[in-house]
Amino acid sequence: MASRPTVPRLLVYTRTTAYRHDSIPAAVDAVRTLGDFQVDASEDPAALERPLDGYAAVVFLSTSGEVLTPAGRERLAAHVESGGGFVGVHAAACTEYEWPYYGELLGARFDKHPEYQPGRVLVEDREHPATRHLPAVWEFTDEWYDFRINPRRSVRVLARADESSYDGGGMGADHPLVWCREQGAGRVFYTALGHAAEAYADPGFRSHLLGGINWAARLEPTPA
Repeated sequence: MASRPTVPRLLVYTRTTAYRHDSIPAAVDAVRTLGDFQVDASEDPAALERPLDGYAAVVFLSTSGEVLTPAGRERLAAHVESGGGFVGVHAAACTEYEWPYYGELLGARFDKHPEYQPGRVLVEDREHPATRHLPAVWEFTDEWYDFRINPRRSVRVLARADESSYDGGGMGADHPLVWCREQGAGRVFYTALGHAAEAYADPGFRSHLLGGINWAARLEPTPA
């Protein structure tokens, strides 16, 4: 008798030691319903201190501040370097400022943002699972994060912000917003979108997030 295939698992980590997004509960609920995977959600740093090889990807979902212990940092780095996936959503870029490896892993760190408002996302790469379903110009409402550096030299940019479409942008015409990269044998995906709970009910954003998770975790695409 053939064995039943193992359902892929995700570790969704939502610890905050700085600003906490009200959207976190809705975001966790959304990830649970996105794809054909099992979700373990945690706020406990001990969850990252244990072996992570049972997870297809670790998702930092609007984490903020210093959220890992030294042991957790070692486990996360080993997970990615050995081939595991890592996904950062929105405030994941506001996380672990004291750990240089994390900044390199993610690609860029948060600097500031204007007020929450409508704007336009310009999709650059239509071949990636996170963006292939999106229009070339995607109308969205978010906080439009600025970053301390432009990550383009070290990442594959999938989409950028159109600063002419909203007030307060600080990076100029080349403003990456969504990207992916490889780290060691692992894959990293980051989206700056996802501030408000409403985003996690939006079909376009749900497909965007699912595509990024599936890519990082090396899973087959699944409709959102």
